[in-house]
Amino acid sequence: MKITVIGTGYVGLVTGACLADMGNDVLCLDVDAGKVQRLRDGIIPIYEPGLEGIVRRNADAGRLRFTTDPQESVRFGEIQMIAVGTPPGEDGSADLQYVLAAASTIAQHMDEYRLVVDKSTVPVGTADRVEARIREVLQQRGVDIEFSVASNPEFLKEGAAVDDFLKPDRIVLGVSDERAEALLRELYQPFQRNHERTIVMGRRSAELTKYAANAMLATRISFMNDLARLAERVGVDIEDVRRGIGSDSRIGYSFLYAGTGYGGSCFPKDVQALQRTAQEHGAPLRVLRAVEDVNNDQKSTLVRKASDRFGSLSGRRFALWGLAFKPNTDDMREAPARTIMEALWAAGASVVAYDPIAADECRRIYGDRPDLVLAASPLEAVRGADALMIATEWKEFRSPSFDEMRDRLKHPVIFDGRNLYDPALVRGKGFEYFSVGRS
Repeated sequence: MKITVIGTGYVGLVTGACLADMGNDVLCLDVDAGKVQRLRDGIIPIYEPGLEGIVRRNADAGRLRFTTDPQESVRFGEIQMIAVGTPPGEDGSADLQYVLAAASTIAQHMDEYRLVVDKSTVPVGTADRVEARIREVLQQRGVDIEFSVASNPEFLKEGAAVDDFLKPDRIVLGVSDERAEALLRELYQPFQRNHERTIVMGRRSAELTKYAANAMLATRISFMNDLARLAERVGVDIEDVRRGIGSDSRIGYSFLYAGTGYGGSCFPKDVQALQRTAQEHGAPLRVLRAVEDVNNDQKSTLVRKASDRFGSLSGRRFALWGLAFKPNTDDMREAPARTIMEALWAAGASVVAYDPIAADECRRIYGDRPDLVLAASPLEAVRGADALMIATEWKEFRSPSFDEMRDRLKHPVIFDGRNLYDPALVRGKGFEYFSVGRS
């Protein structure tokens, strides 16, 4: 099948590459000429395990190409997938200007049937707006061309996006006509040979399903972080509680880890956008308001613990392990590490940070500043620091040399925002150990 993907960001590039890997011919459109040239040269703009190999393999095979020419892209694929950004507006709503601009581009250049698919995460009713925009442009052109609009939200985890696309839990198809459903079923058939994973529903239901999924996961995280505050007060280990409730098959273990809060490009933005949609329709989501409040507060928990331990933080130096919002990505959008660093700087402290992937992204965000040093290794970061803070659960942090750490730290103090270590073991190594939800 011939597919056009509009947008080569996180969703667009993963989608295009994985569809090409199944033998489809894929053309990716982007307005950024520099980015398109870098992709043609095999330079991948994001870090995602396995993505670089898939892009290069399919580009070399001629199944995956990149262009800045909208006419070429619209006339290439019978299926036109919109995977552009939907950044939050000042009021928290999703900004649809790029989605609607893509719809206009398709309508301006199409000369035969096209299936337009929303891959971007968008509010309920966006497919209706895309359909209206296409009809409007076609009327302005004075032509009557058949088309369909569908919603096909992505459910990709950063750090595991390639596996998620190639081995999906479910494939949600929001459609309003049989032709669109048939085309999408054909497209996704190679991804569900073991068993049927397709869930067909209306377009609005598909749009809400995506938001609801992310909101539910965010709710689980904030619930555990709120519970962790109580656990600390009453002398309970939140890890024991996690295991106790996670063993219930109705609950499960996923997204029940207390920590420094959620971040990234999806959960914060989607929770806000869903709340905005609810407010606009007179049905405010009070639970999500609490979810967001808890999360915003939780990002500062390590700094509060450091203030309780040291008093004034002015002039102190803190080692920080982890900058990305989660492992296996360089994404620092809404990362707890950013809140931690900015709070430390505001208190007059300095930071020596280490992250195996996100150092360049950190340098891009903050530039050169005297109160930030990016270390080349975890042990280099702790040398001479007053204490260590852990913000991201990278695997290489799980079993460090505690003896070397203790020797290099000015004070043997660890503030563990991811509960990586056994408190008794670490204290037995001579450390003061402060974690989340474990008194």
